[in-house]
Amino acid sequence: MNAISTRPIAGTPPAGAGLPAQAGVGFKPRHYDELQADRMPPGFIEVHAENYMGAGGLPHAQLTALRERLPVSLHGVGLSVGGEGPLDSDHLDRLATLVGRYQPAAFSEHLAWSSHGGRFFNDLLPLRYDAATLLRVCAHIDQVQERLGRQMLLENPSTYLEFEDSTYAEPDFLAAIVQRTGCGLLLDVNNVYVSCRNNRHDSLAYLAALPLQAVKQIHLAGHSEDRSPQGELLLIDDHGGPVADAVWALYAHTVARTGPVATLIEWDTRIPAYAALREEARRAQALLDDASAAAREMAA
Repeated sequence: MNAISTRPIAGTPPAGAGLPAQAGVGFKPRHYDELQADRMPPGFIEVHAENYMGAGGLPHAQLTALRERLPVSLHGVGLSVGGEGPLDSDHLDRLATLVGRYQPAAFSEHLAWSSHGGRFFNDLLPLRYDAATLLRVCAHIDQVQERLGRQMLLENPSTYLEFEDSTYAEPDFLAAIVQRTGCGLLLDVNNVYVSCRNNRHDSLAYLAALPLQAVKQIHLAGHSEDRSPQGELLLIDDHGGPVADAVWALYAHTVARTGPVATLIEWDTRIPAYAALREEARRAQALLDDASAAAREMAA
């Protein structure tokens, strides 16, 4: 098999050009033909970086073709930025190669950990928010940004419990990371809703405490309902359905404060037909258009 090319493909924007303030969709290979045939495609697509770390084949052929037409956002799920151990240098090298090839308009990762002591877990696990964790996460983000030669975006997690001995609230912890590293934020509005409901916080207060000027991208997704062993309602961030009405309302509140921000529809399980995914993106675009109109009225 041939090695992955490190030469940027034709038509890529310069690093740091940023995503358009439009609605995009998470790309799924089964949607490739319909996406290419779409005469009014979404504003951008996003892919999980780890799915494109192979040496070639159909995944790279499809992404290369799409990249010539649409901006691409790379979303990492395996760096374990919050892990106690050092970052996996081989994984970071593969990521740098991928970024060098596609020159994505944005790269993002999660405020979470997913590996420890050489073991990898198929999950994004929560952190204790204290001074030691802050130093470790910031050091890892500094390493990623230096290796990639660009700003990364950090996504707020979905959580189902909190550490009693945390000394920072999550929004304050994210704000401290942004201040120390210069990274941007990927604000997952569904995660805000899910975490705040599960941990009994006010989602509007959570948003008010964030440095919203650092938000460079927004995620929207569906969630499901379950019950804890004690019978309490538990929301699960499963990306397996349409965005809930309560999350749409929280999103409208968010973009009224931030102005238009690139917004992605994530739908990773029980994947729908392309038409259903596009309809969700159109709903997000309508709210972005409303935010743009409001910003113009205020400036007039």
